[in-house]
Amino acid sequence: MTTLSAQRLAATFVDVADTLIDEFDLVEFLHMVADRTATLVGAASAGVMLADERGRLEFMAASDENAMMLELFQLQNSEGPCLEAFRTGRPVVNVDLGGAADRWPLFAPRATAAGFASVHAFPLRLRRQVIGALNVFGTPTGGGFDEADVPVVQALADIATIGVLQERAIRHGEILTEQLQGALNSRIVIEQAKGAVAQAHGVSVDEAFGMIRAFARRRNRRLTDLARTIVTDPATLRALSR
Repeated sequence: MTTLSAQRLAATFVDVADTLIDEFDLVEFLHMVADRTATLVGAASAGVMLADERGRLEFMAASDENAMMLELFQLQNSEGPCLEAFRTGRPVVNVDLGGAADRWPLFAPRATAAGFASVHAFPLRLRRQVIGALNVFGTPTGGGFDEADVPVVQALADIATIGVLQERAIRHGEILTEQLQGALNSRIVIEQAKGAVAQAHGVSVDEAFGMIRAFARRRNRRLTDLARTIVTDPATLRALSR
């Protein structure tokens, strides 16, 4: 990765901090973190996982469908950079996927076949508490980290952690089970809405998600609320095209 632009870096941190508002939408927040991270470091994709009340990682958000499938693959096979960063509480940086088959015999070939050349993962942590991980995928032409970049991206992951824990968990030092379960339920509804929009408008799932997010922002609506409306009210599908 080339040296981070100070202006782009400042804008990214402002975006993350500006999401810490009363009407906090965890799913939209984590999608924004994934998007901003991928853009900031010039990587192909990024994804976010959070731990549930039993300490098991769950997929929450990704910058695109390719990253989402790899995140789910990690969970299904219990191996990969996100799980490693979560278990150790330390970043996994600049791993060449072409030479990582011994480290991750299932994940590394799958990620390489998906077109990625390198991978990084950063724990979502607050002090000693690790609540998830941020995954970053690089291509042969972009997504590698310089030594100075690592603490910057880890700082972004740390701020994202505060965003997740902001209202109540920081006071008690524990993850809000209710908040996380609500976010998991919201993700399911959002996936259903993405599929409905993609089918109705003949676009890719990524494009469909972009349409949903853009419509929600224009109408100042919560992403999850709009997704539920799309699933329950077909008339909303027509409004999206306008």
